[in-house]
Amino acid sequence: MCGRFTQQLPSEQICDLYSVRGTPLPPNRRARYNGAPGQNFTACRLDEDSTRKFALLRWGLVPSWARDAKIASRLINARSETVHSKPSFRAAFRSRRCLIPADGWFE
Repeated sequence: MCGRFTQQLPSEQICDLYSVRGTPLPPNRRARYNGAPGQNFTACRLDEDSTRKFALLRWGLVPSWARDAKIASRLINARSETVHSKPSFRAAFRSRRCLIPADGWFE
């Protein structure tokens, strides 16, 4: 899996891609050319009214049972065939999903 990705699309293209109207992208959003775990990225997720919204989210998962948030830098990828059963990803996979606009990825 990739350990870096790029997020360079202009705001207008991201809004069109995800069919989001009337919700601005985060004001402190910037293009990323070498995005790494632990950095903030633009994401599209559903709010409590099931409306698509943009947010800046940090790349990495902190499971509810974790005692230290530093584990997030190690939990950056999940295998599609086991994500529903692994304790680290199971709860997030069921109820906390988002879409990440990425236009490139690399090792």
